[in-house]
Amino acid sequence: MEAWEIAQLAAAAAAEKKGYDVLILDISPVSLIADYFVIASASNKIQMAAIADNVEQRLAEQGESILHREGRGEASWILLDYGAVVVHVFREEARQFYALERLWGDAPVHRFKDLTTGANSAIMANVASEYASNDGE
Repeated sequence: MEAWEIAQLAAAAAAEKKGYDVLILDISPVSLIADYFVIASASNKIQMAAIADNVEQRLAEQGESILHREGRGEASWILLDYGAVVVHVFREEARQFYALERLWGDAPVHRFKDLTTGANSAIMANVASEYASNDGE
C-alpha cells in the first residue's frame, strides 16, 4: 500500500472506534521523519487502546506491519509507527498540550469526515496554514 492509503485506512480505523477530531497531516513537504501523521482523540484510556488496536488490526489485514508502538497503561498518548505513516492517539488534554497541528502548522491538513470539535477546535483556530481548508483530499 502507498503511504496515503495507509494514512486513510488508519484514520478510518480510528473513526470506527469513535475516535474524534481525526485528521491526517501531510508532513512530507516539511519533514523527513514520515510522510503522514494521523491524529485522533479519545475520551479515555480504554478508548485509546481500542482505537490503537483497531488501527493495528485493520492495517495488519492489509499486510502492513507496525515498526514500533509507544504508550500503554497510564499513557495519555499512543504512537504507532508504520514508517511513512505515524499514528497518534491522544487523550484530549494531551492533544491540547502537545498541539501537533500547531507544531506542524505548515503541513497540509486533511480532515476525516470534516470533524473539528473538542481539542482540535482550539488548536486548529491557531493553525495558520493555507492548506487547512483542503478537506477530503
